[in-house]
Amino acid sequence: MDISRLQQDDLLKSLKPQKVVLLLGARRVGKSMLIEMLLNNYTRPFLFLNGEDEDTHQLLASRTVANYTRLLNGNDLLVIDEAQNIPDIGKKLKLMVDSIKGLKVLVTGSSVFDLLNISGEPLTGRSTTFHLYPIWQGELKENALQTKQHLEERIIYGSYPELWHLKSLDDKKRYLSDLVNSYLLKDILTLDGLRNASIVYSLLKMVAYQIGKEVSYNEIGNALGISKNTVEKYLNLLTKVFVLYKVSAYSNNLRKEISKSQRWYFVDNGIRNAIINDFAPMALRRDDDRGMLWENYVFMERVKRNEILKHKPDYYFWRTYDQQEIDLLEHQNRKLCAFEFKYSSKKLPKKPVAFGKAYPDASFEVVNDKTYLDFIL
Repeated sequence: MDISRLQQDDLLKSLKPQKVVLLLGARRVGKSMLIEMLLNNYTRPFLFLNGEDEDTHQLLASRTVANYTRLLNGNDLLVIDEAQNIPDIGKKLKLMVDSIKGLKVLVTGSSVFDLLNISGEPLTGRSTTFHLYPIWQGELKENALQTKQHLEERIIYGSYPELWHLKSLDDKKRYLSDLVNSYLLKDILTLDGLRNASIVYSLLKMVAYQIGKEVSYNEIGNALGISKNTVEKYLNLLTKVFVLYKVSAYSNNLRKEISKSQRWYFVDNGIRNAIINDFAPMALRRDDDRGMLWENYVFMERVKRNEILKHKPDYYFWRTYDQQEIDLLEHQNRKLCAFEFKYSSKKLPKKPVAFGKAYPDASFEVVNDKTYLDFIL
């Protein structure tokens, strides 16, 4: 199937002298492929370095203008793949863009934790950040019938680029399981000195059964034998390696509104199902599990859409203590849009009365199997 990563043109346009472009995303979402496509369309000389190669570390070790000028040798674009592996890379990039006239820099990284620390102090005012997620529906060149036929497979197996090259469902299961075990946990355990893979894995399993629900740090901590603060810390770290996506509660300080809770989504449905080793078809799943997978899928497709189209809403959920709730709120430019996710279009929920009274100007839509394409495209 023909896939077009739509951020290529924006990346090219963002390459400017004395600026660093950061391309961040999980491993295997296609960062290296996107860079290769971009460089094929780049007409000027460039230098490409691999941040996982020890030779690259040695080339950049001497933090001097003379060393970097000699290394670049007239190339006006420096590209570093997996840059978070290079010690003090933020300070090194700062020295380069501040000292070498006309230099443009593009770096990729799979750990947002490391790279955002890099871009924090050293690269303040010098960097632009892009996030690359697994394939968005809008990047697929297919007709409406193909989209409908493949919907369930994407809900179950997710959207990692390599899946499009695998023919059988068994191959896709193996790929996702290997991805979780070989790369995902490896990245997680490099963060913040974590050493206990089993606790992180157990935490992810618990979250996998609570998509679209508030997560109790106390409850999970008691089950895993760790503190609630450690649970929250691990969950936040998991967002930084693009495994989870956090959504907070929305409140205008009304008396009955929940205001301090969070919900957690998986960045990709296939990763969620690999963690709990459940690739059963939708027809064999419980209603609540179908609902969780549907909500996770359409929410993350919406996040991908907004990232690529450069929409920057804030995401929330809404709930009151008497159990009135809305799955997703988007807040942007003082406008509030409410969305309720339902896997089946047979029963259409109505806007909660309390929400309508509190926010009469907010729009309300139901996202189901009949309407979801308008929501995610």
